[in-house]
Amino acid sequence: MADFGIRFFLCNIFICIIIGFLLIAKRTLKNVLTSRMQFHLWFLLLGILAVPFLPFPADGFAKIFAWFDARKTAAASDKSAIAENALEPGISGTVSQMNDFALSVSRKTPSMIGYILCGIWLAGVLVMVFFMIKSASRLNAIKKSALPLQNRTVRLIYHGCLKEMKIKRNIPVYSTAFLKSPVIAGFFNPCIYLPIHLISDFHATDMRYILLHELQHYRHKDALAGFFMNLFGILYWCNPFVWYALKEMRSEREIACDTSVLKLLKESDYKEYGNTLINFAEKVSLTPSPFAFVSGSNAVGISGSMKQMRRRITNISSYQKPSVFRKLKGLAVFAAIAVILFTLAPILSTYAADQSRYQWKISSDKISMLDLSAYFSGYRGSFVLYDLKNDTWKIHDLDQATLRTSPDSTYKIYDALFGLEEGVIAPDDSFMAWDGTEHPFEAWNGNQDLFSAMRDSVNWYFQEIDTQMGLSVLQGYIRKIGYGNEHVNANLSSYWMQGTLEISPVEQVELLTALHNNRFGFAPENVNAVKKSICLVSSENFSQEDISFYGKTGTGRVDGQDVNGWFVGCLETKGNTYFFATNIQNDSGANGTRAAEITKAVLSDLILRN
Repeated sequence: MADFGIRFFLCNIFICIIIGFLLIAKRTLKNVLTSRMQFHLWFLLLGILAVPFLPFPADGFAKIFAWFDARKTAAASDKSAIAENALEPGISGTVSQMNDFALSVSRKTPSMIGYILCGIWLAGVLVMVFFMIKSASRLNAIKKSALPLQNRTVRLIYHGCLKEMKIKRNIPVYSTAFLKSPVIAGFFNPCIYLPIHLISDFHATDMRYILLHELQHYRHKDALAGFFMNLFGILYWCNPFVWYALKEMRSEREIACDTSVLKLLKESDYKEYGNTLINFAEKVSLTPSPFAFVSGSNAVGISGSMKQMRRRITNISSYQKPSVFRKLKGLAVFAAIAVILFTLAPILSTYAADQSRYQWKISSDKISMLDLSAYFSGYRGSFVLYDLKNDTWKIHDLDQATLRTSPDSTYKIYDALFGLEEGVIAPDDSFMAWDGTEHPFEAWNGNQDLFSAMRDSVNWYFQEIDTQMGLSVLQGYIRKIGYGNEHVNANLSSYWMQGTLEISPVEQVELLTALHNNRFGFAPENVNAVKKSICLVSSENFSQEDISFYGKTGTGRVDGQDVNGWFVGCLETKGNTYFFATNIQNDSGANGTRAAEITKAVLSDLILRN
């Protein structure tokens, strides 16, 4: 919730910019778009306003469909398979042993600012809901006091309007003394409510126009639009730009209904319709509907403020039935604005604003979803495998595979590369002397080189590399390769260890592939030195199998409990290379060693046995 508070605040800033763009576009193109098109543009905004509350990224629809479409390969497995093998036939007896040493850190405290923002927002929502309930209860009281329409002449006019608009549904009409303006309320069971003073002193032409207007609200499902306007008015109670936009939307809804009525009339009747609004305006402008803004009823009617009435009269006086060419041009402009707005939609996703999720851009036909739940029994986690030769991916749990978490010691692969590039260490001279400080693991208490430091995951060795490089140089390399969320704080001793730096399993595999192909332009000898430091099995030692296996574990230990386990690397066979990343999470027992065991079992079933 704390993170949501901050992300929602940032989303509101972008929403203000989008509303500004939409208002400018509408004003600039008002002579191109019809009144109904201008009103419908606001529905695009309602879609934008929904994005921060979606339970998945705004560009994640493709991933949802990909999940159904891409279940081409399901790994049929059971728990016994894990116990049987560990990358047969040779990798269980690895040439190089990778020790999974990790220090414990304290759990991160959520941002207090985020909690404050979220608390204020929730309090405001509750207040708005209270007013909504109060408004809805007032409308219910009006409904209960209303009586079925008795005036025979008005009923004849009403049935004539139904016939004129070809509406077959019989919508009940009631009279009430508690309204100054006629309204239509209800979506599933719509009813029209007419003030008694209009019925007792009415002009037949005026009554016809009023009823036609209310029935246009029914035809265009404006009650449903009212529901969403009320909903987003509540959720965005703190954003005056949203309130202004919703006010404009309500005003343009009435203009659009006026235009729909004018389409039914002769040109000679336009003036009379305008006079009806003028005569009606004085009676209702000072007494708006008691459920005009926040209402569970979603009631809509012909009334409005004097400013709104002036806009409507201006629209009526200048109205001309649009030509086919104008309609086509308006549709083209409408489509262009829609494309622009929904291109911006991912920016507003709380997932997109939240750097803890990777926005992966990939064609769904390259992904095969795996069911490896038996391997991951007792853990939340994911497995990602990239087939270099065929350019395809196999993934267990796509949602977890794009979720960023601390890289822990798997980050040392790249930290070593940065140190080599900066000359802090060299491929043929990576020695560092131990300063005598006692560490919790005996393997750390001694002189180190790149191979021993990588094998035993010696923190102080890599912390020294960072210290000699400096924060600005380190940050530059992180951004150069696009490592996860690219967040490095000033504490060079722990940013990769359940700290600010986070990466997803998919990104781990993408980076390993890029490193293998040296897309970043690092010195080849430095890339080879890093690759050798994480080599677990070499084809030189197992030539009869002709495989090489590279990997690095990582463990996130928080308050003494292993909560995050990694194993990343690649498997080189005679005809192909596979890059993998496994991540497991749990309240305890989730460590790099266990992630490596799962990975070896999965690779044995998917690759070596096929």
